[in-house]
Amino acid sequence: MPVLNLRSDFAAAPDLTEQMQEIGHRARAAARKIAQASAQAKDVALRQVADCLRTSRDAILAENARDVAAATASGQTQALIDRLTLDEGRLAAMADAVAKIGALPDPVGRQLAAFERPNGLLIERIAVPLGVVGVIFESRPNVTADAGALCLKAGNAAILRAGSDSHRTAMAIARAMREGLEAAGLPADAVQIVPTRDRAAVGAMLSGLDGCIDVIVPRGGRGLVERVQAEAKVPVFAHLDGICHVYVAAGADLDMARTLVINSKMRRTGICGAAETLLVDAAVAETHLAPLVTALIEAGCSVRGDAATQAVDARVTAATEIDWRTEYLDAIIAVKVVDGLDAAIAHIEANGSHHTDAIVTADAAEAARFLAEVDSAIVTHNASTQFADGGEFGFGAEIGIATGRMHARGPVGVEQLTTFKYRVHGRGQTRP
Repeated sequence: MPVLNLRSDFAAAPDLTEQMQEIGHRARAAARKIAQASAQAKDVALRQVADCLRTSRDAILAENARDVAAATASGQTQALIDRLTLDEGRLAAMADAVAKIGALPDPVGRQLAAFERPNGLLIERIAVPLGVVGVIFESRPNVTADAGALCLKAGNAAILRAGSDSHRTAMAIARAMREGLEAAGLPADAVQIVPTRDRAAVGAMLSGLDGCIDVIVPRGGRGLVERVQAEAKVPVFAHLDGICHVYVAAGADLDMARTLVINSKMRRTGICGAAETLLVDAAVAETHLAPLVTALIEAGCSVRGDAATQAVDARVTAATEIDWRTEYLDAIIAVKVVDGLDAAIAHIEANGSHHTDAIVTADAAEAARFLAEVDSAIVTHNASTQFADGGEFGFGAEIGIATGRMHARGPVGVEQLTTFKYRVHGRGQTRP
């Protein structure tokens, strides 16, 4: 099977709807083959994909440089440019992540449950692929590799639609992945990227492409996710915002709190697991608040605070009600003093996004209550919010973070990209 030339093949088709339907039908055909591929065949393919990403390094980085230059020229924020930028280290990490996904246990065919009925029927619940996964993303080109590899490992085909900022880079990554699939003898159409920047292509994917797409995963800002959730005709794995909190509780060690707050906020400010609000218990505000604020400011972070926070440092600006519900994705944090654990939990429930929230404390009972009562996809105790990542969970990578309550929640890895069916084994039983 020749590798599809995405640019020339689709440039010849005048009608976008026709183009998108063709992509959908190719994905569905590829999904049927991938679903039946052995664990070994998928793992070999993922190793080949990783190798192709490495050998295509110069071409991918050249396309990425064009994307970064265009984003810089158009005045995009530094946070967006950071999410967009690849270098040799990030590209090598991308290839390594694909290889690690290949080394994971095969999620397909797992027996999830087995039981025998009184009439002698043996019933199994078995993990099976979802089918075709549509991924719509904005500025992160690594999503191309992560999503494609995770879908492949779980026996699915992927249709990827990159944002205009990362379009050139995503196309180059997809070409390398398709070469790896073909070299391994699996259908290249298991990874397809929409070859146009036309926003109408998003609408076509949200329609489900005549039943060819089984689930949609949006990776991007609030505008994209809101549109997907409002218009999608198929199920959606998504989170709207990453308004993540760090609560420094009464039982917090100051040195640990300082380390965790700085890492949660400043390690990478543009990711969805970055802390956006710091809550400090009034019981330790006298000893902890000023050092934490000073450390943030000295790390280059702007602090917006309540009256108590403004009082400890003249460099703190006044926070508004909007700040408690803002995902900055930048070196900005909102800081508030709260009156104990109940107040912290109430603030998170009222203003958070059910993504990732952390407590810093040496008090086991305090931590247990926080972990039990904060209704977020990920809750951490004495650990940075930036661990909200499929790779850090041992999933190899993630296709996204889901904050809903149906099917998948938290990092969406290979297991979450499967569903199940029942196998019923009988010996001639009939129903009376």
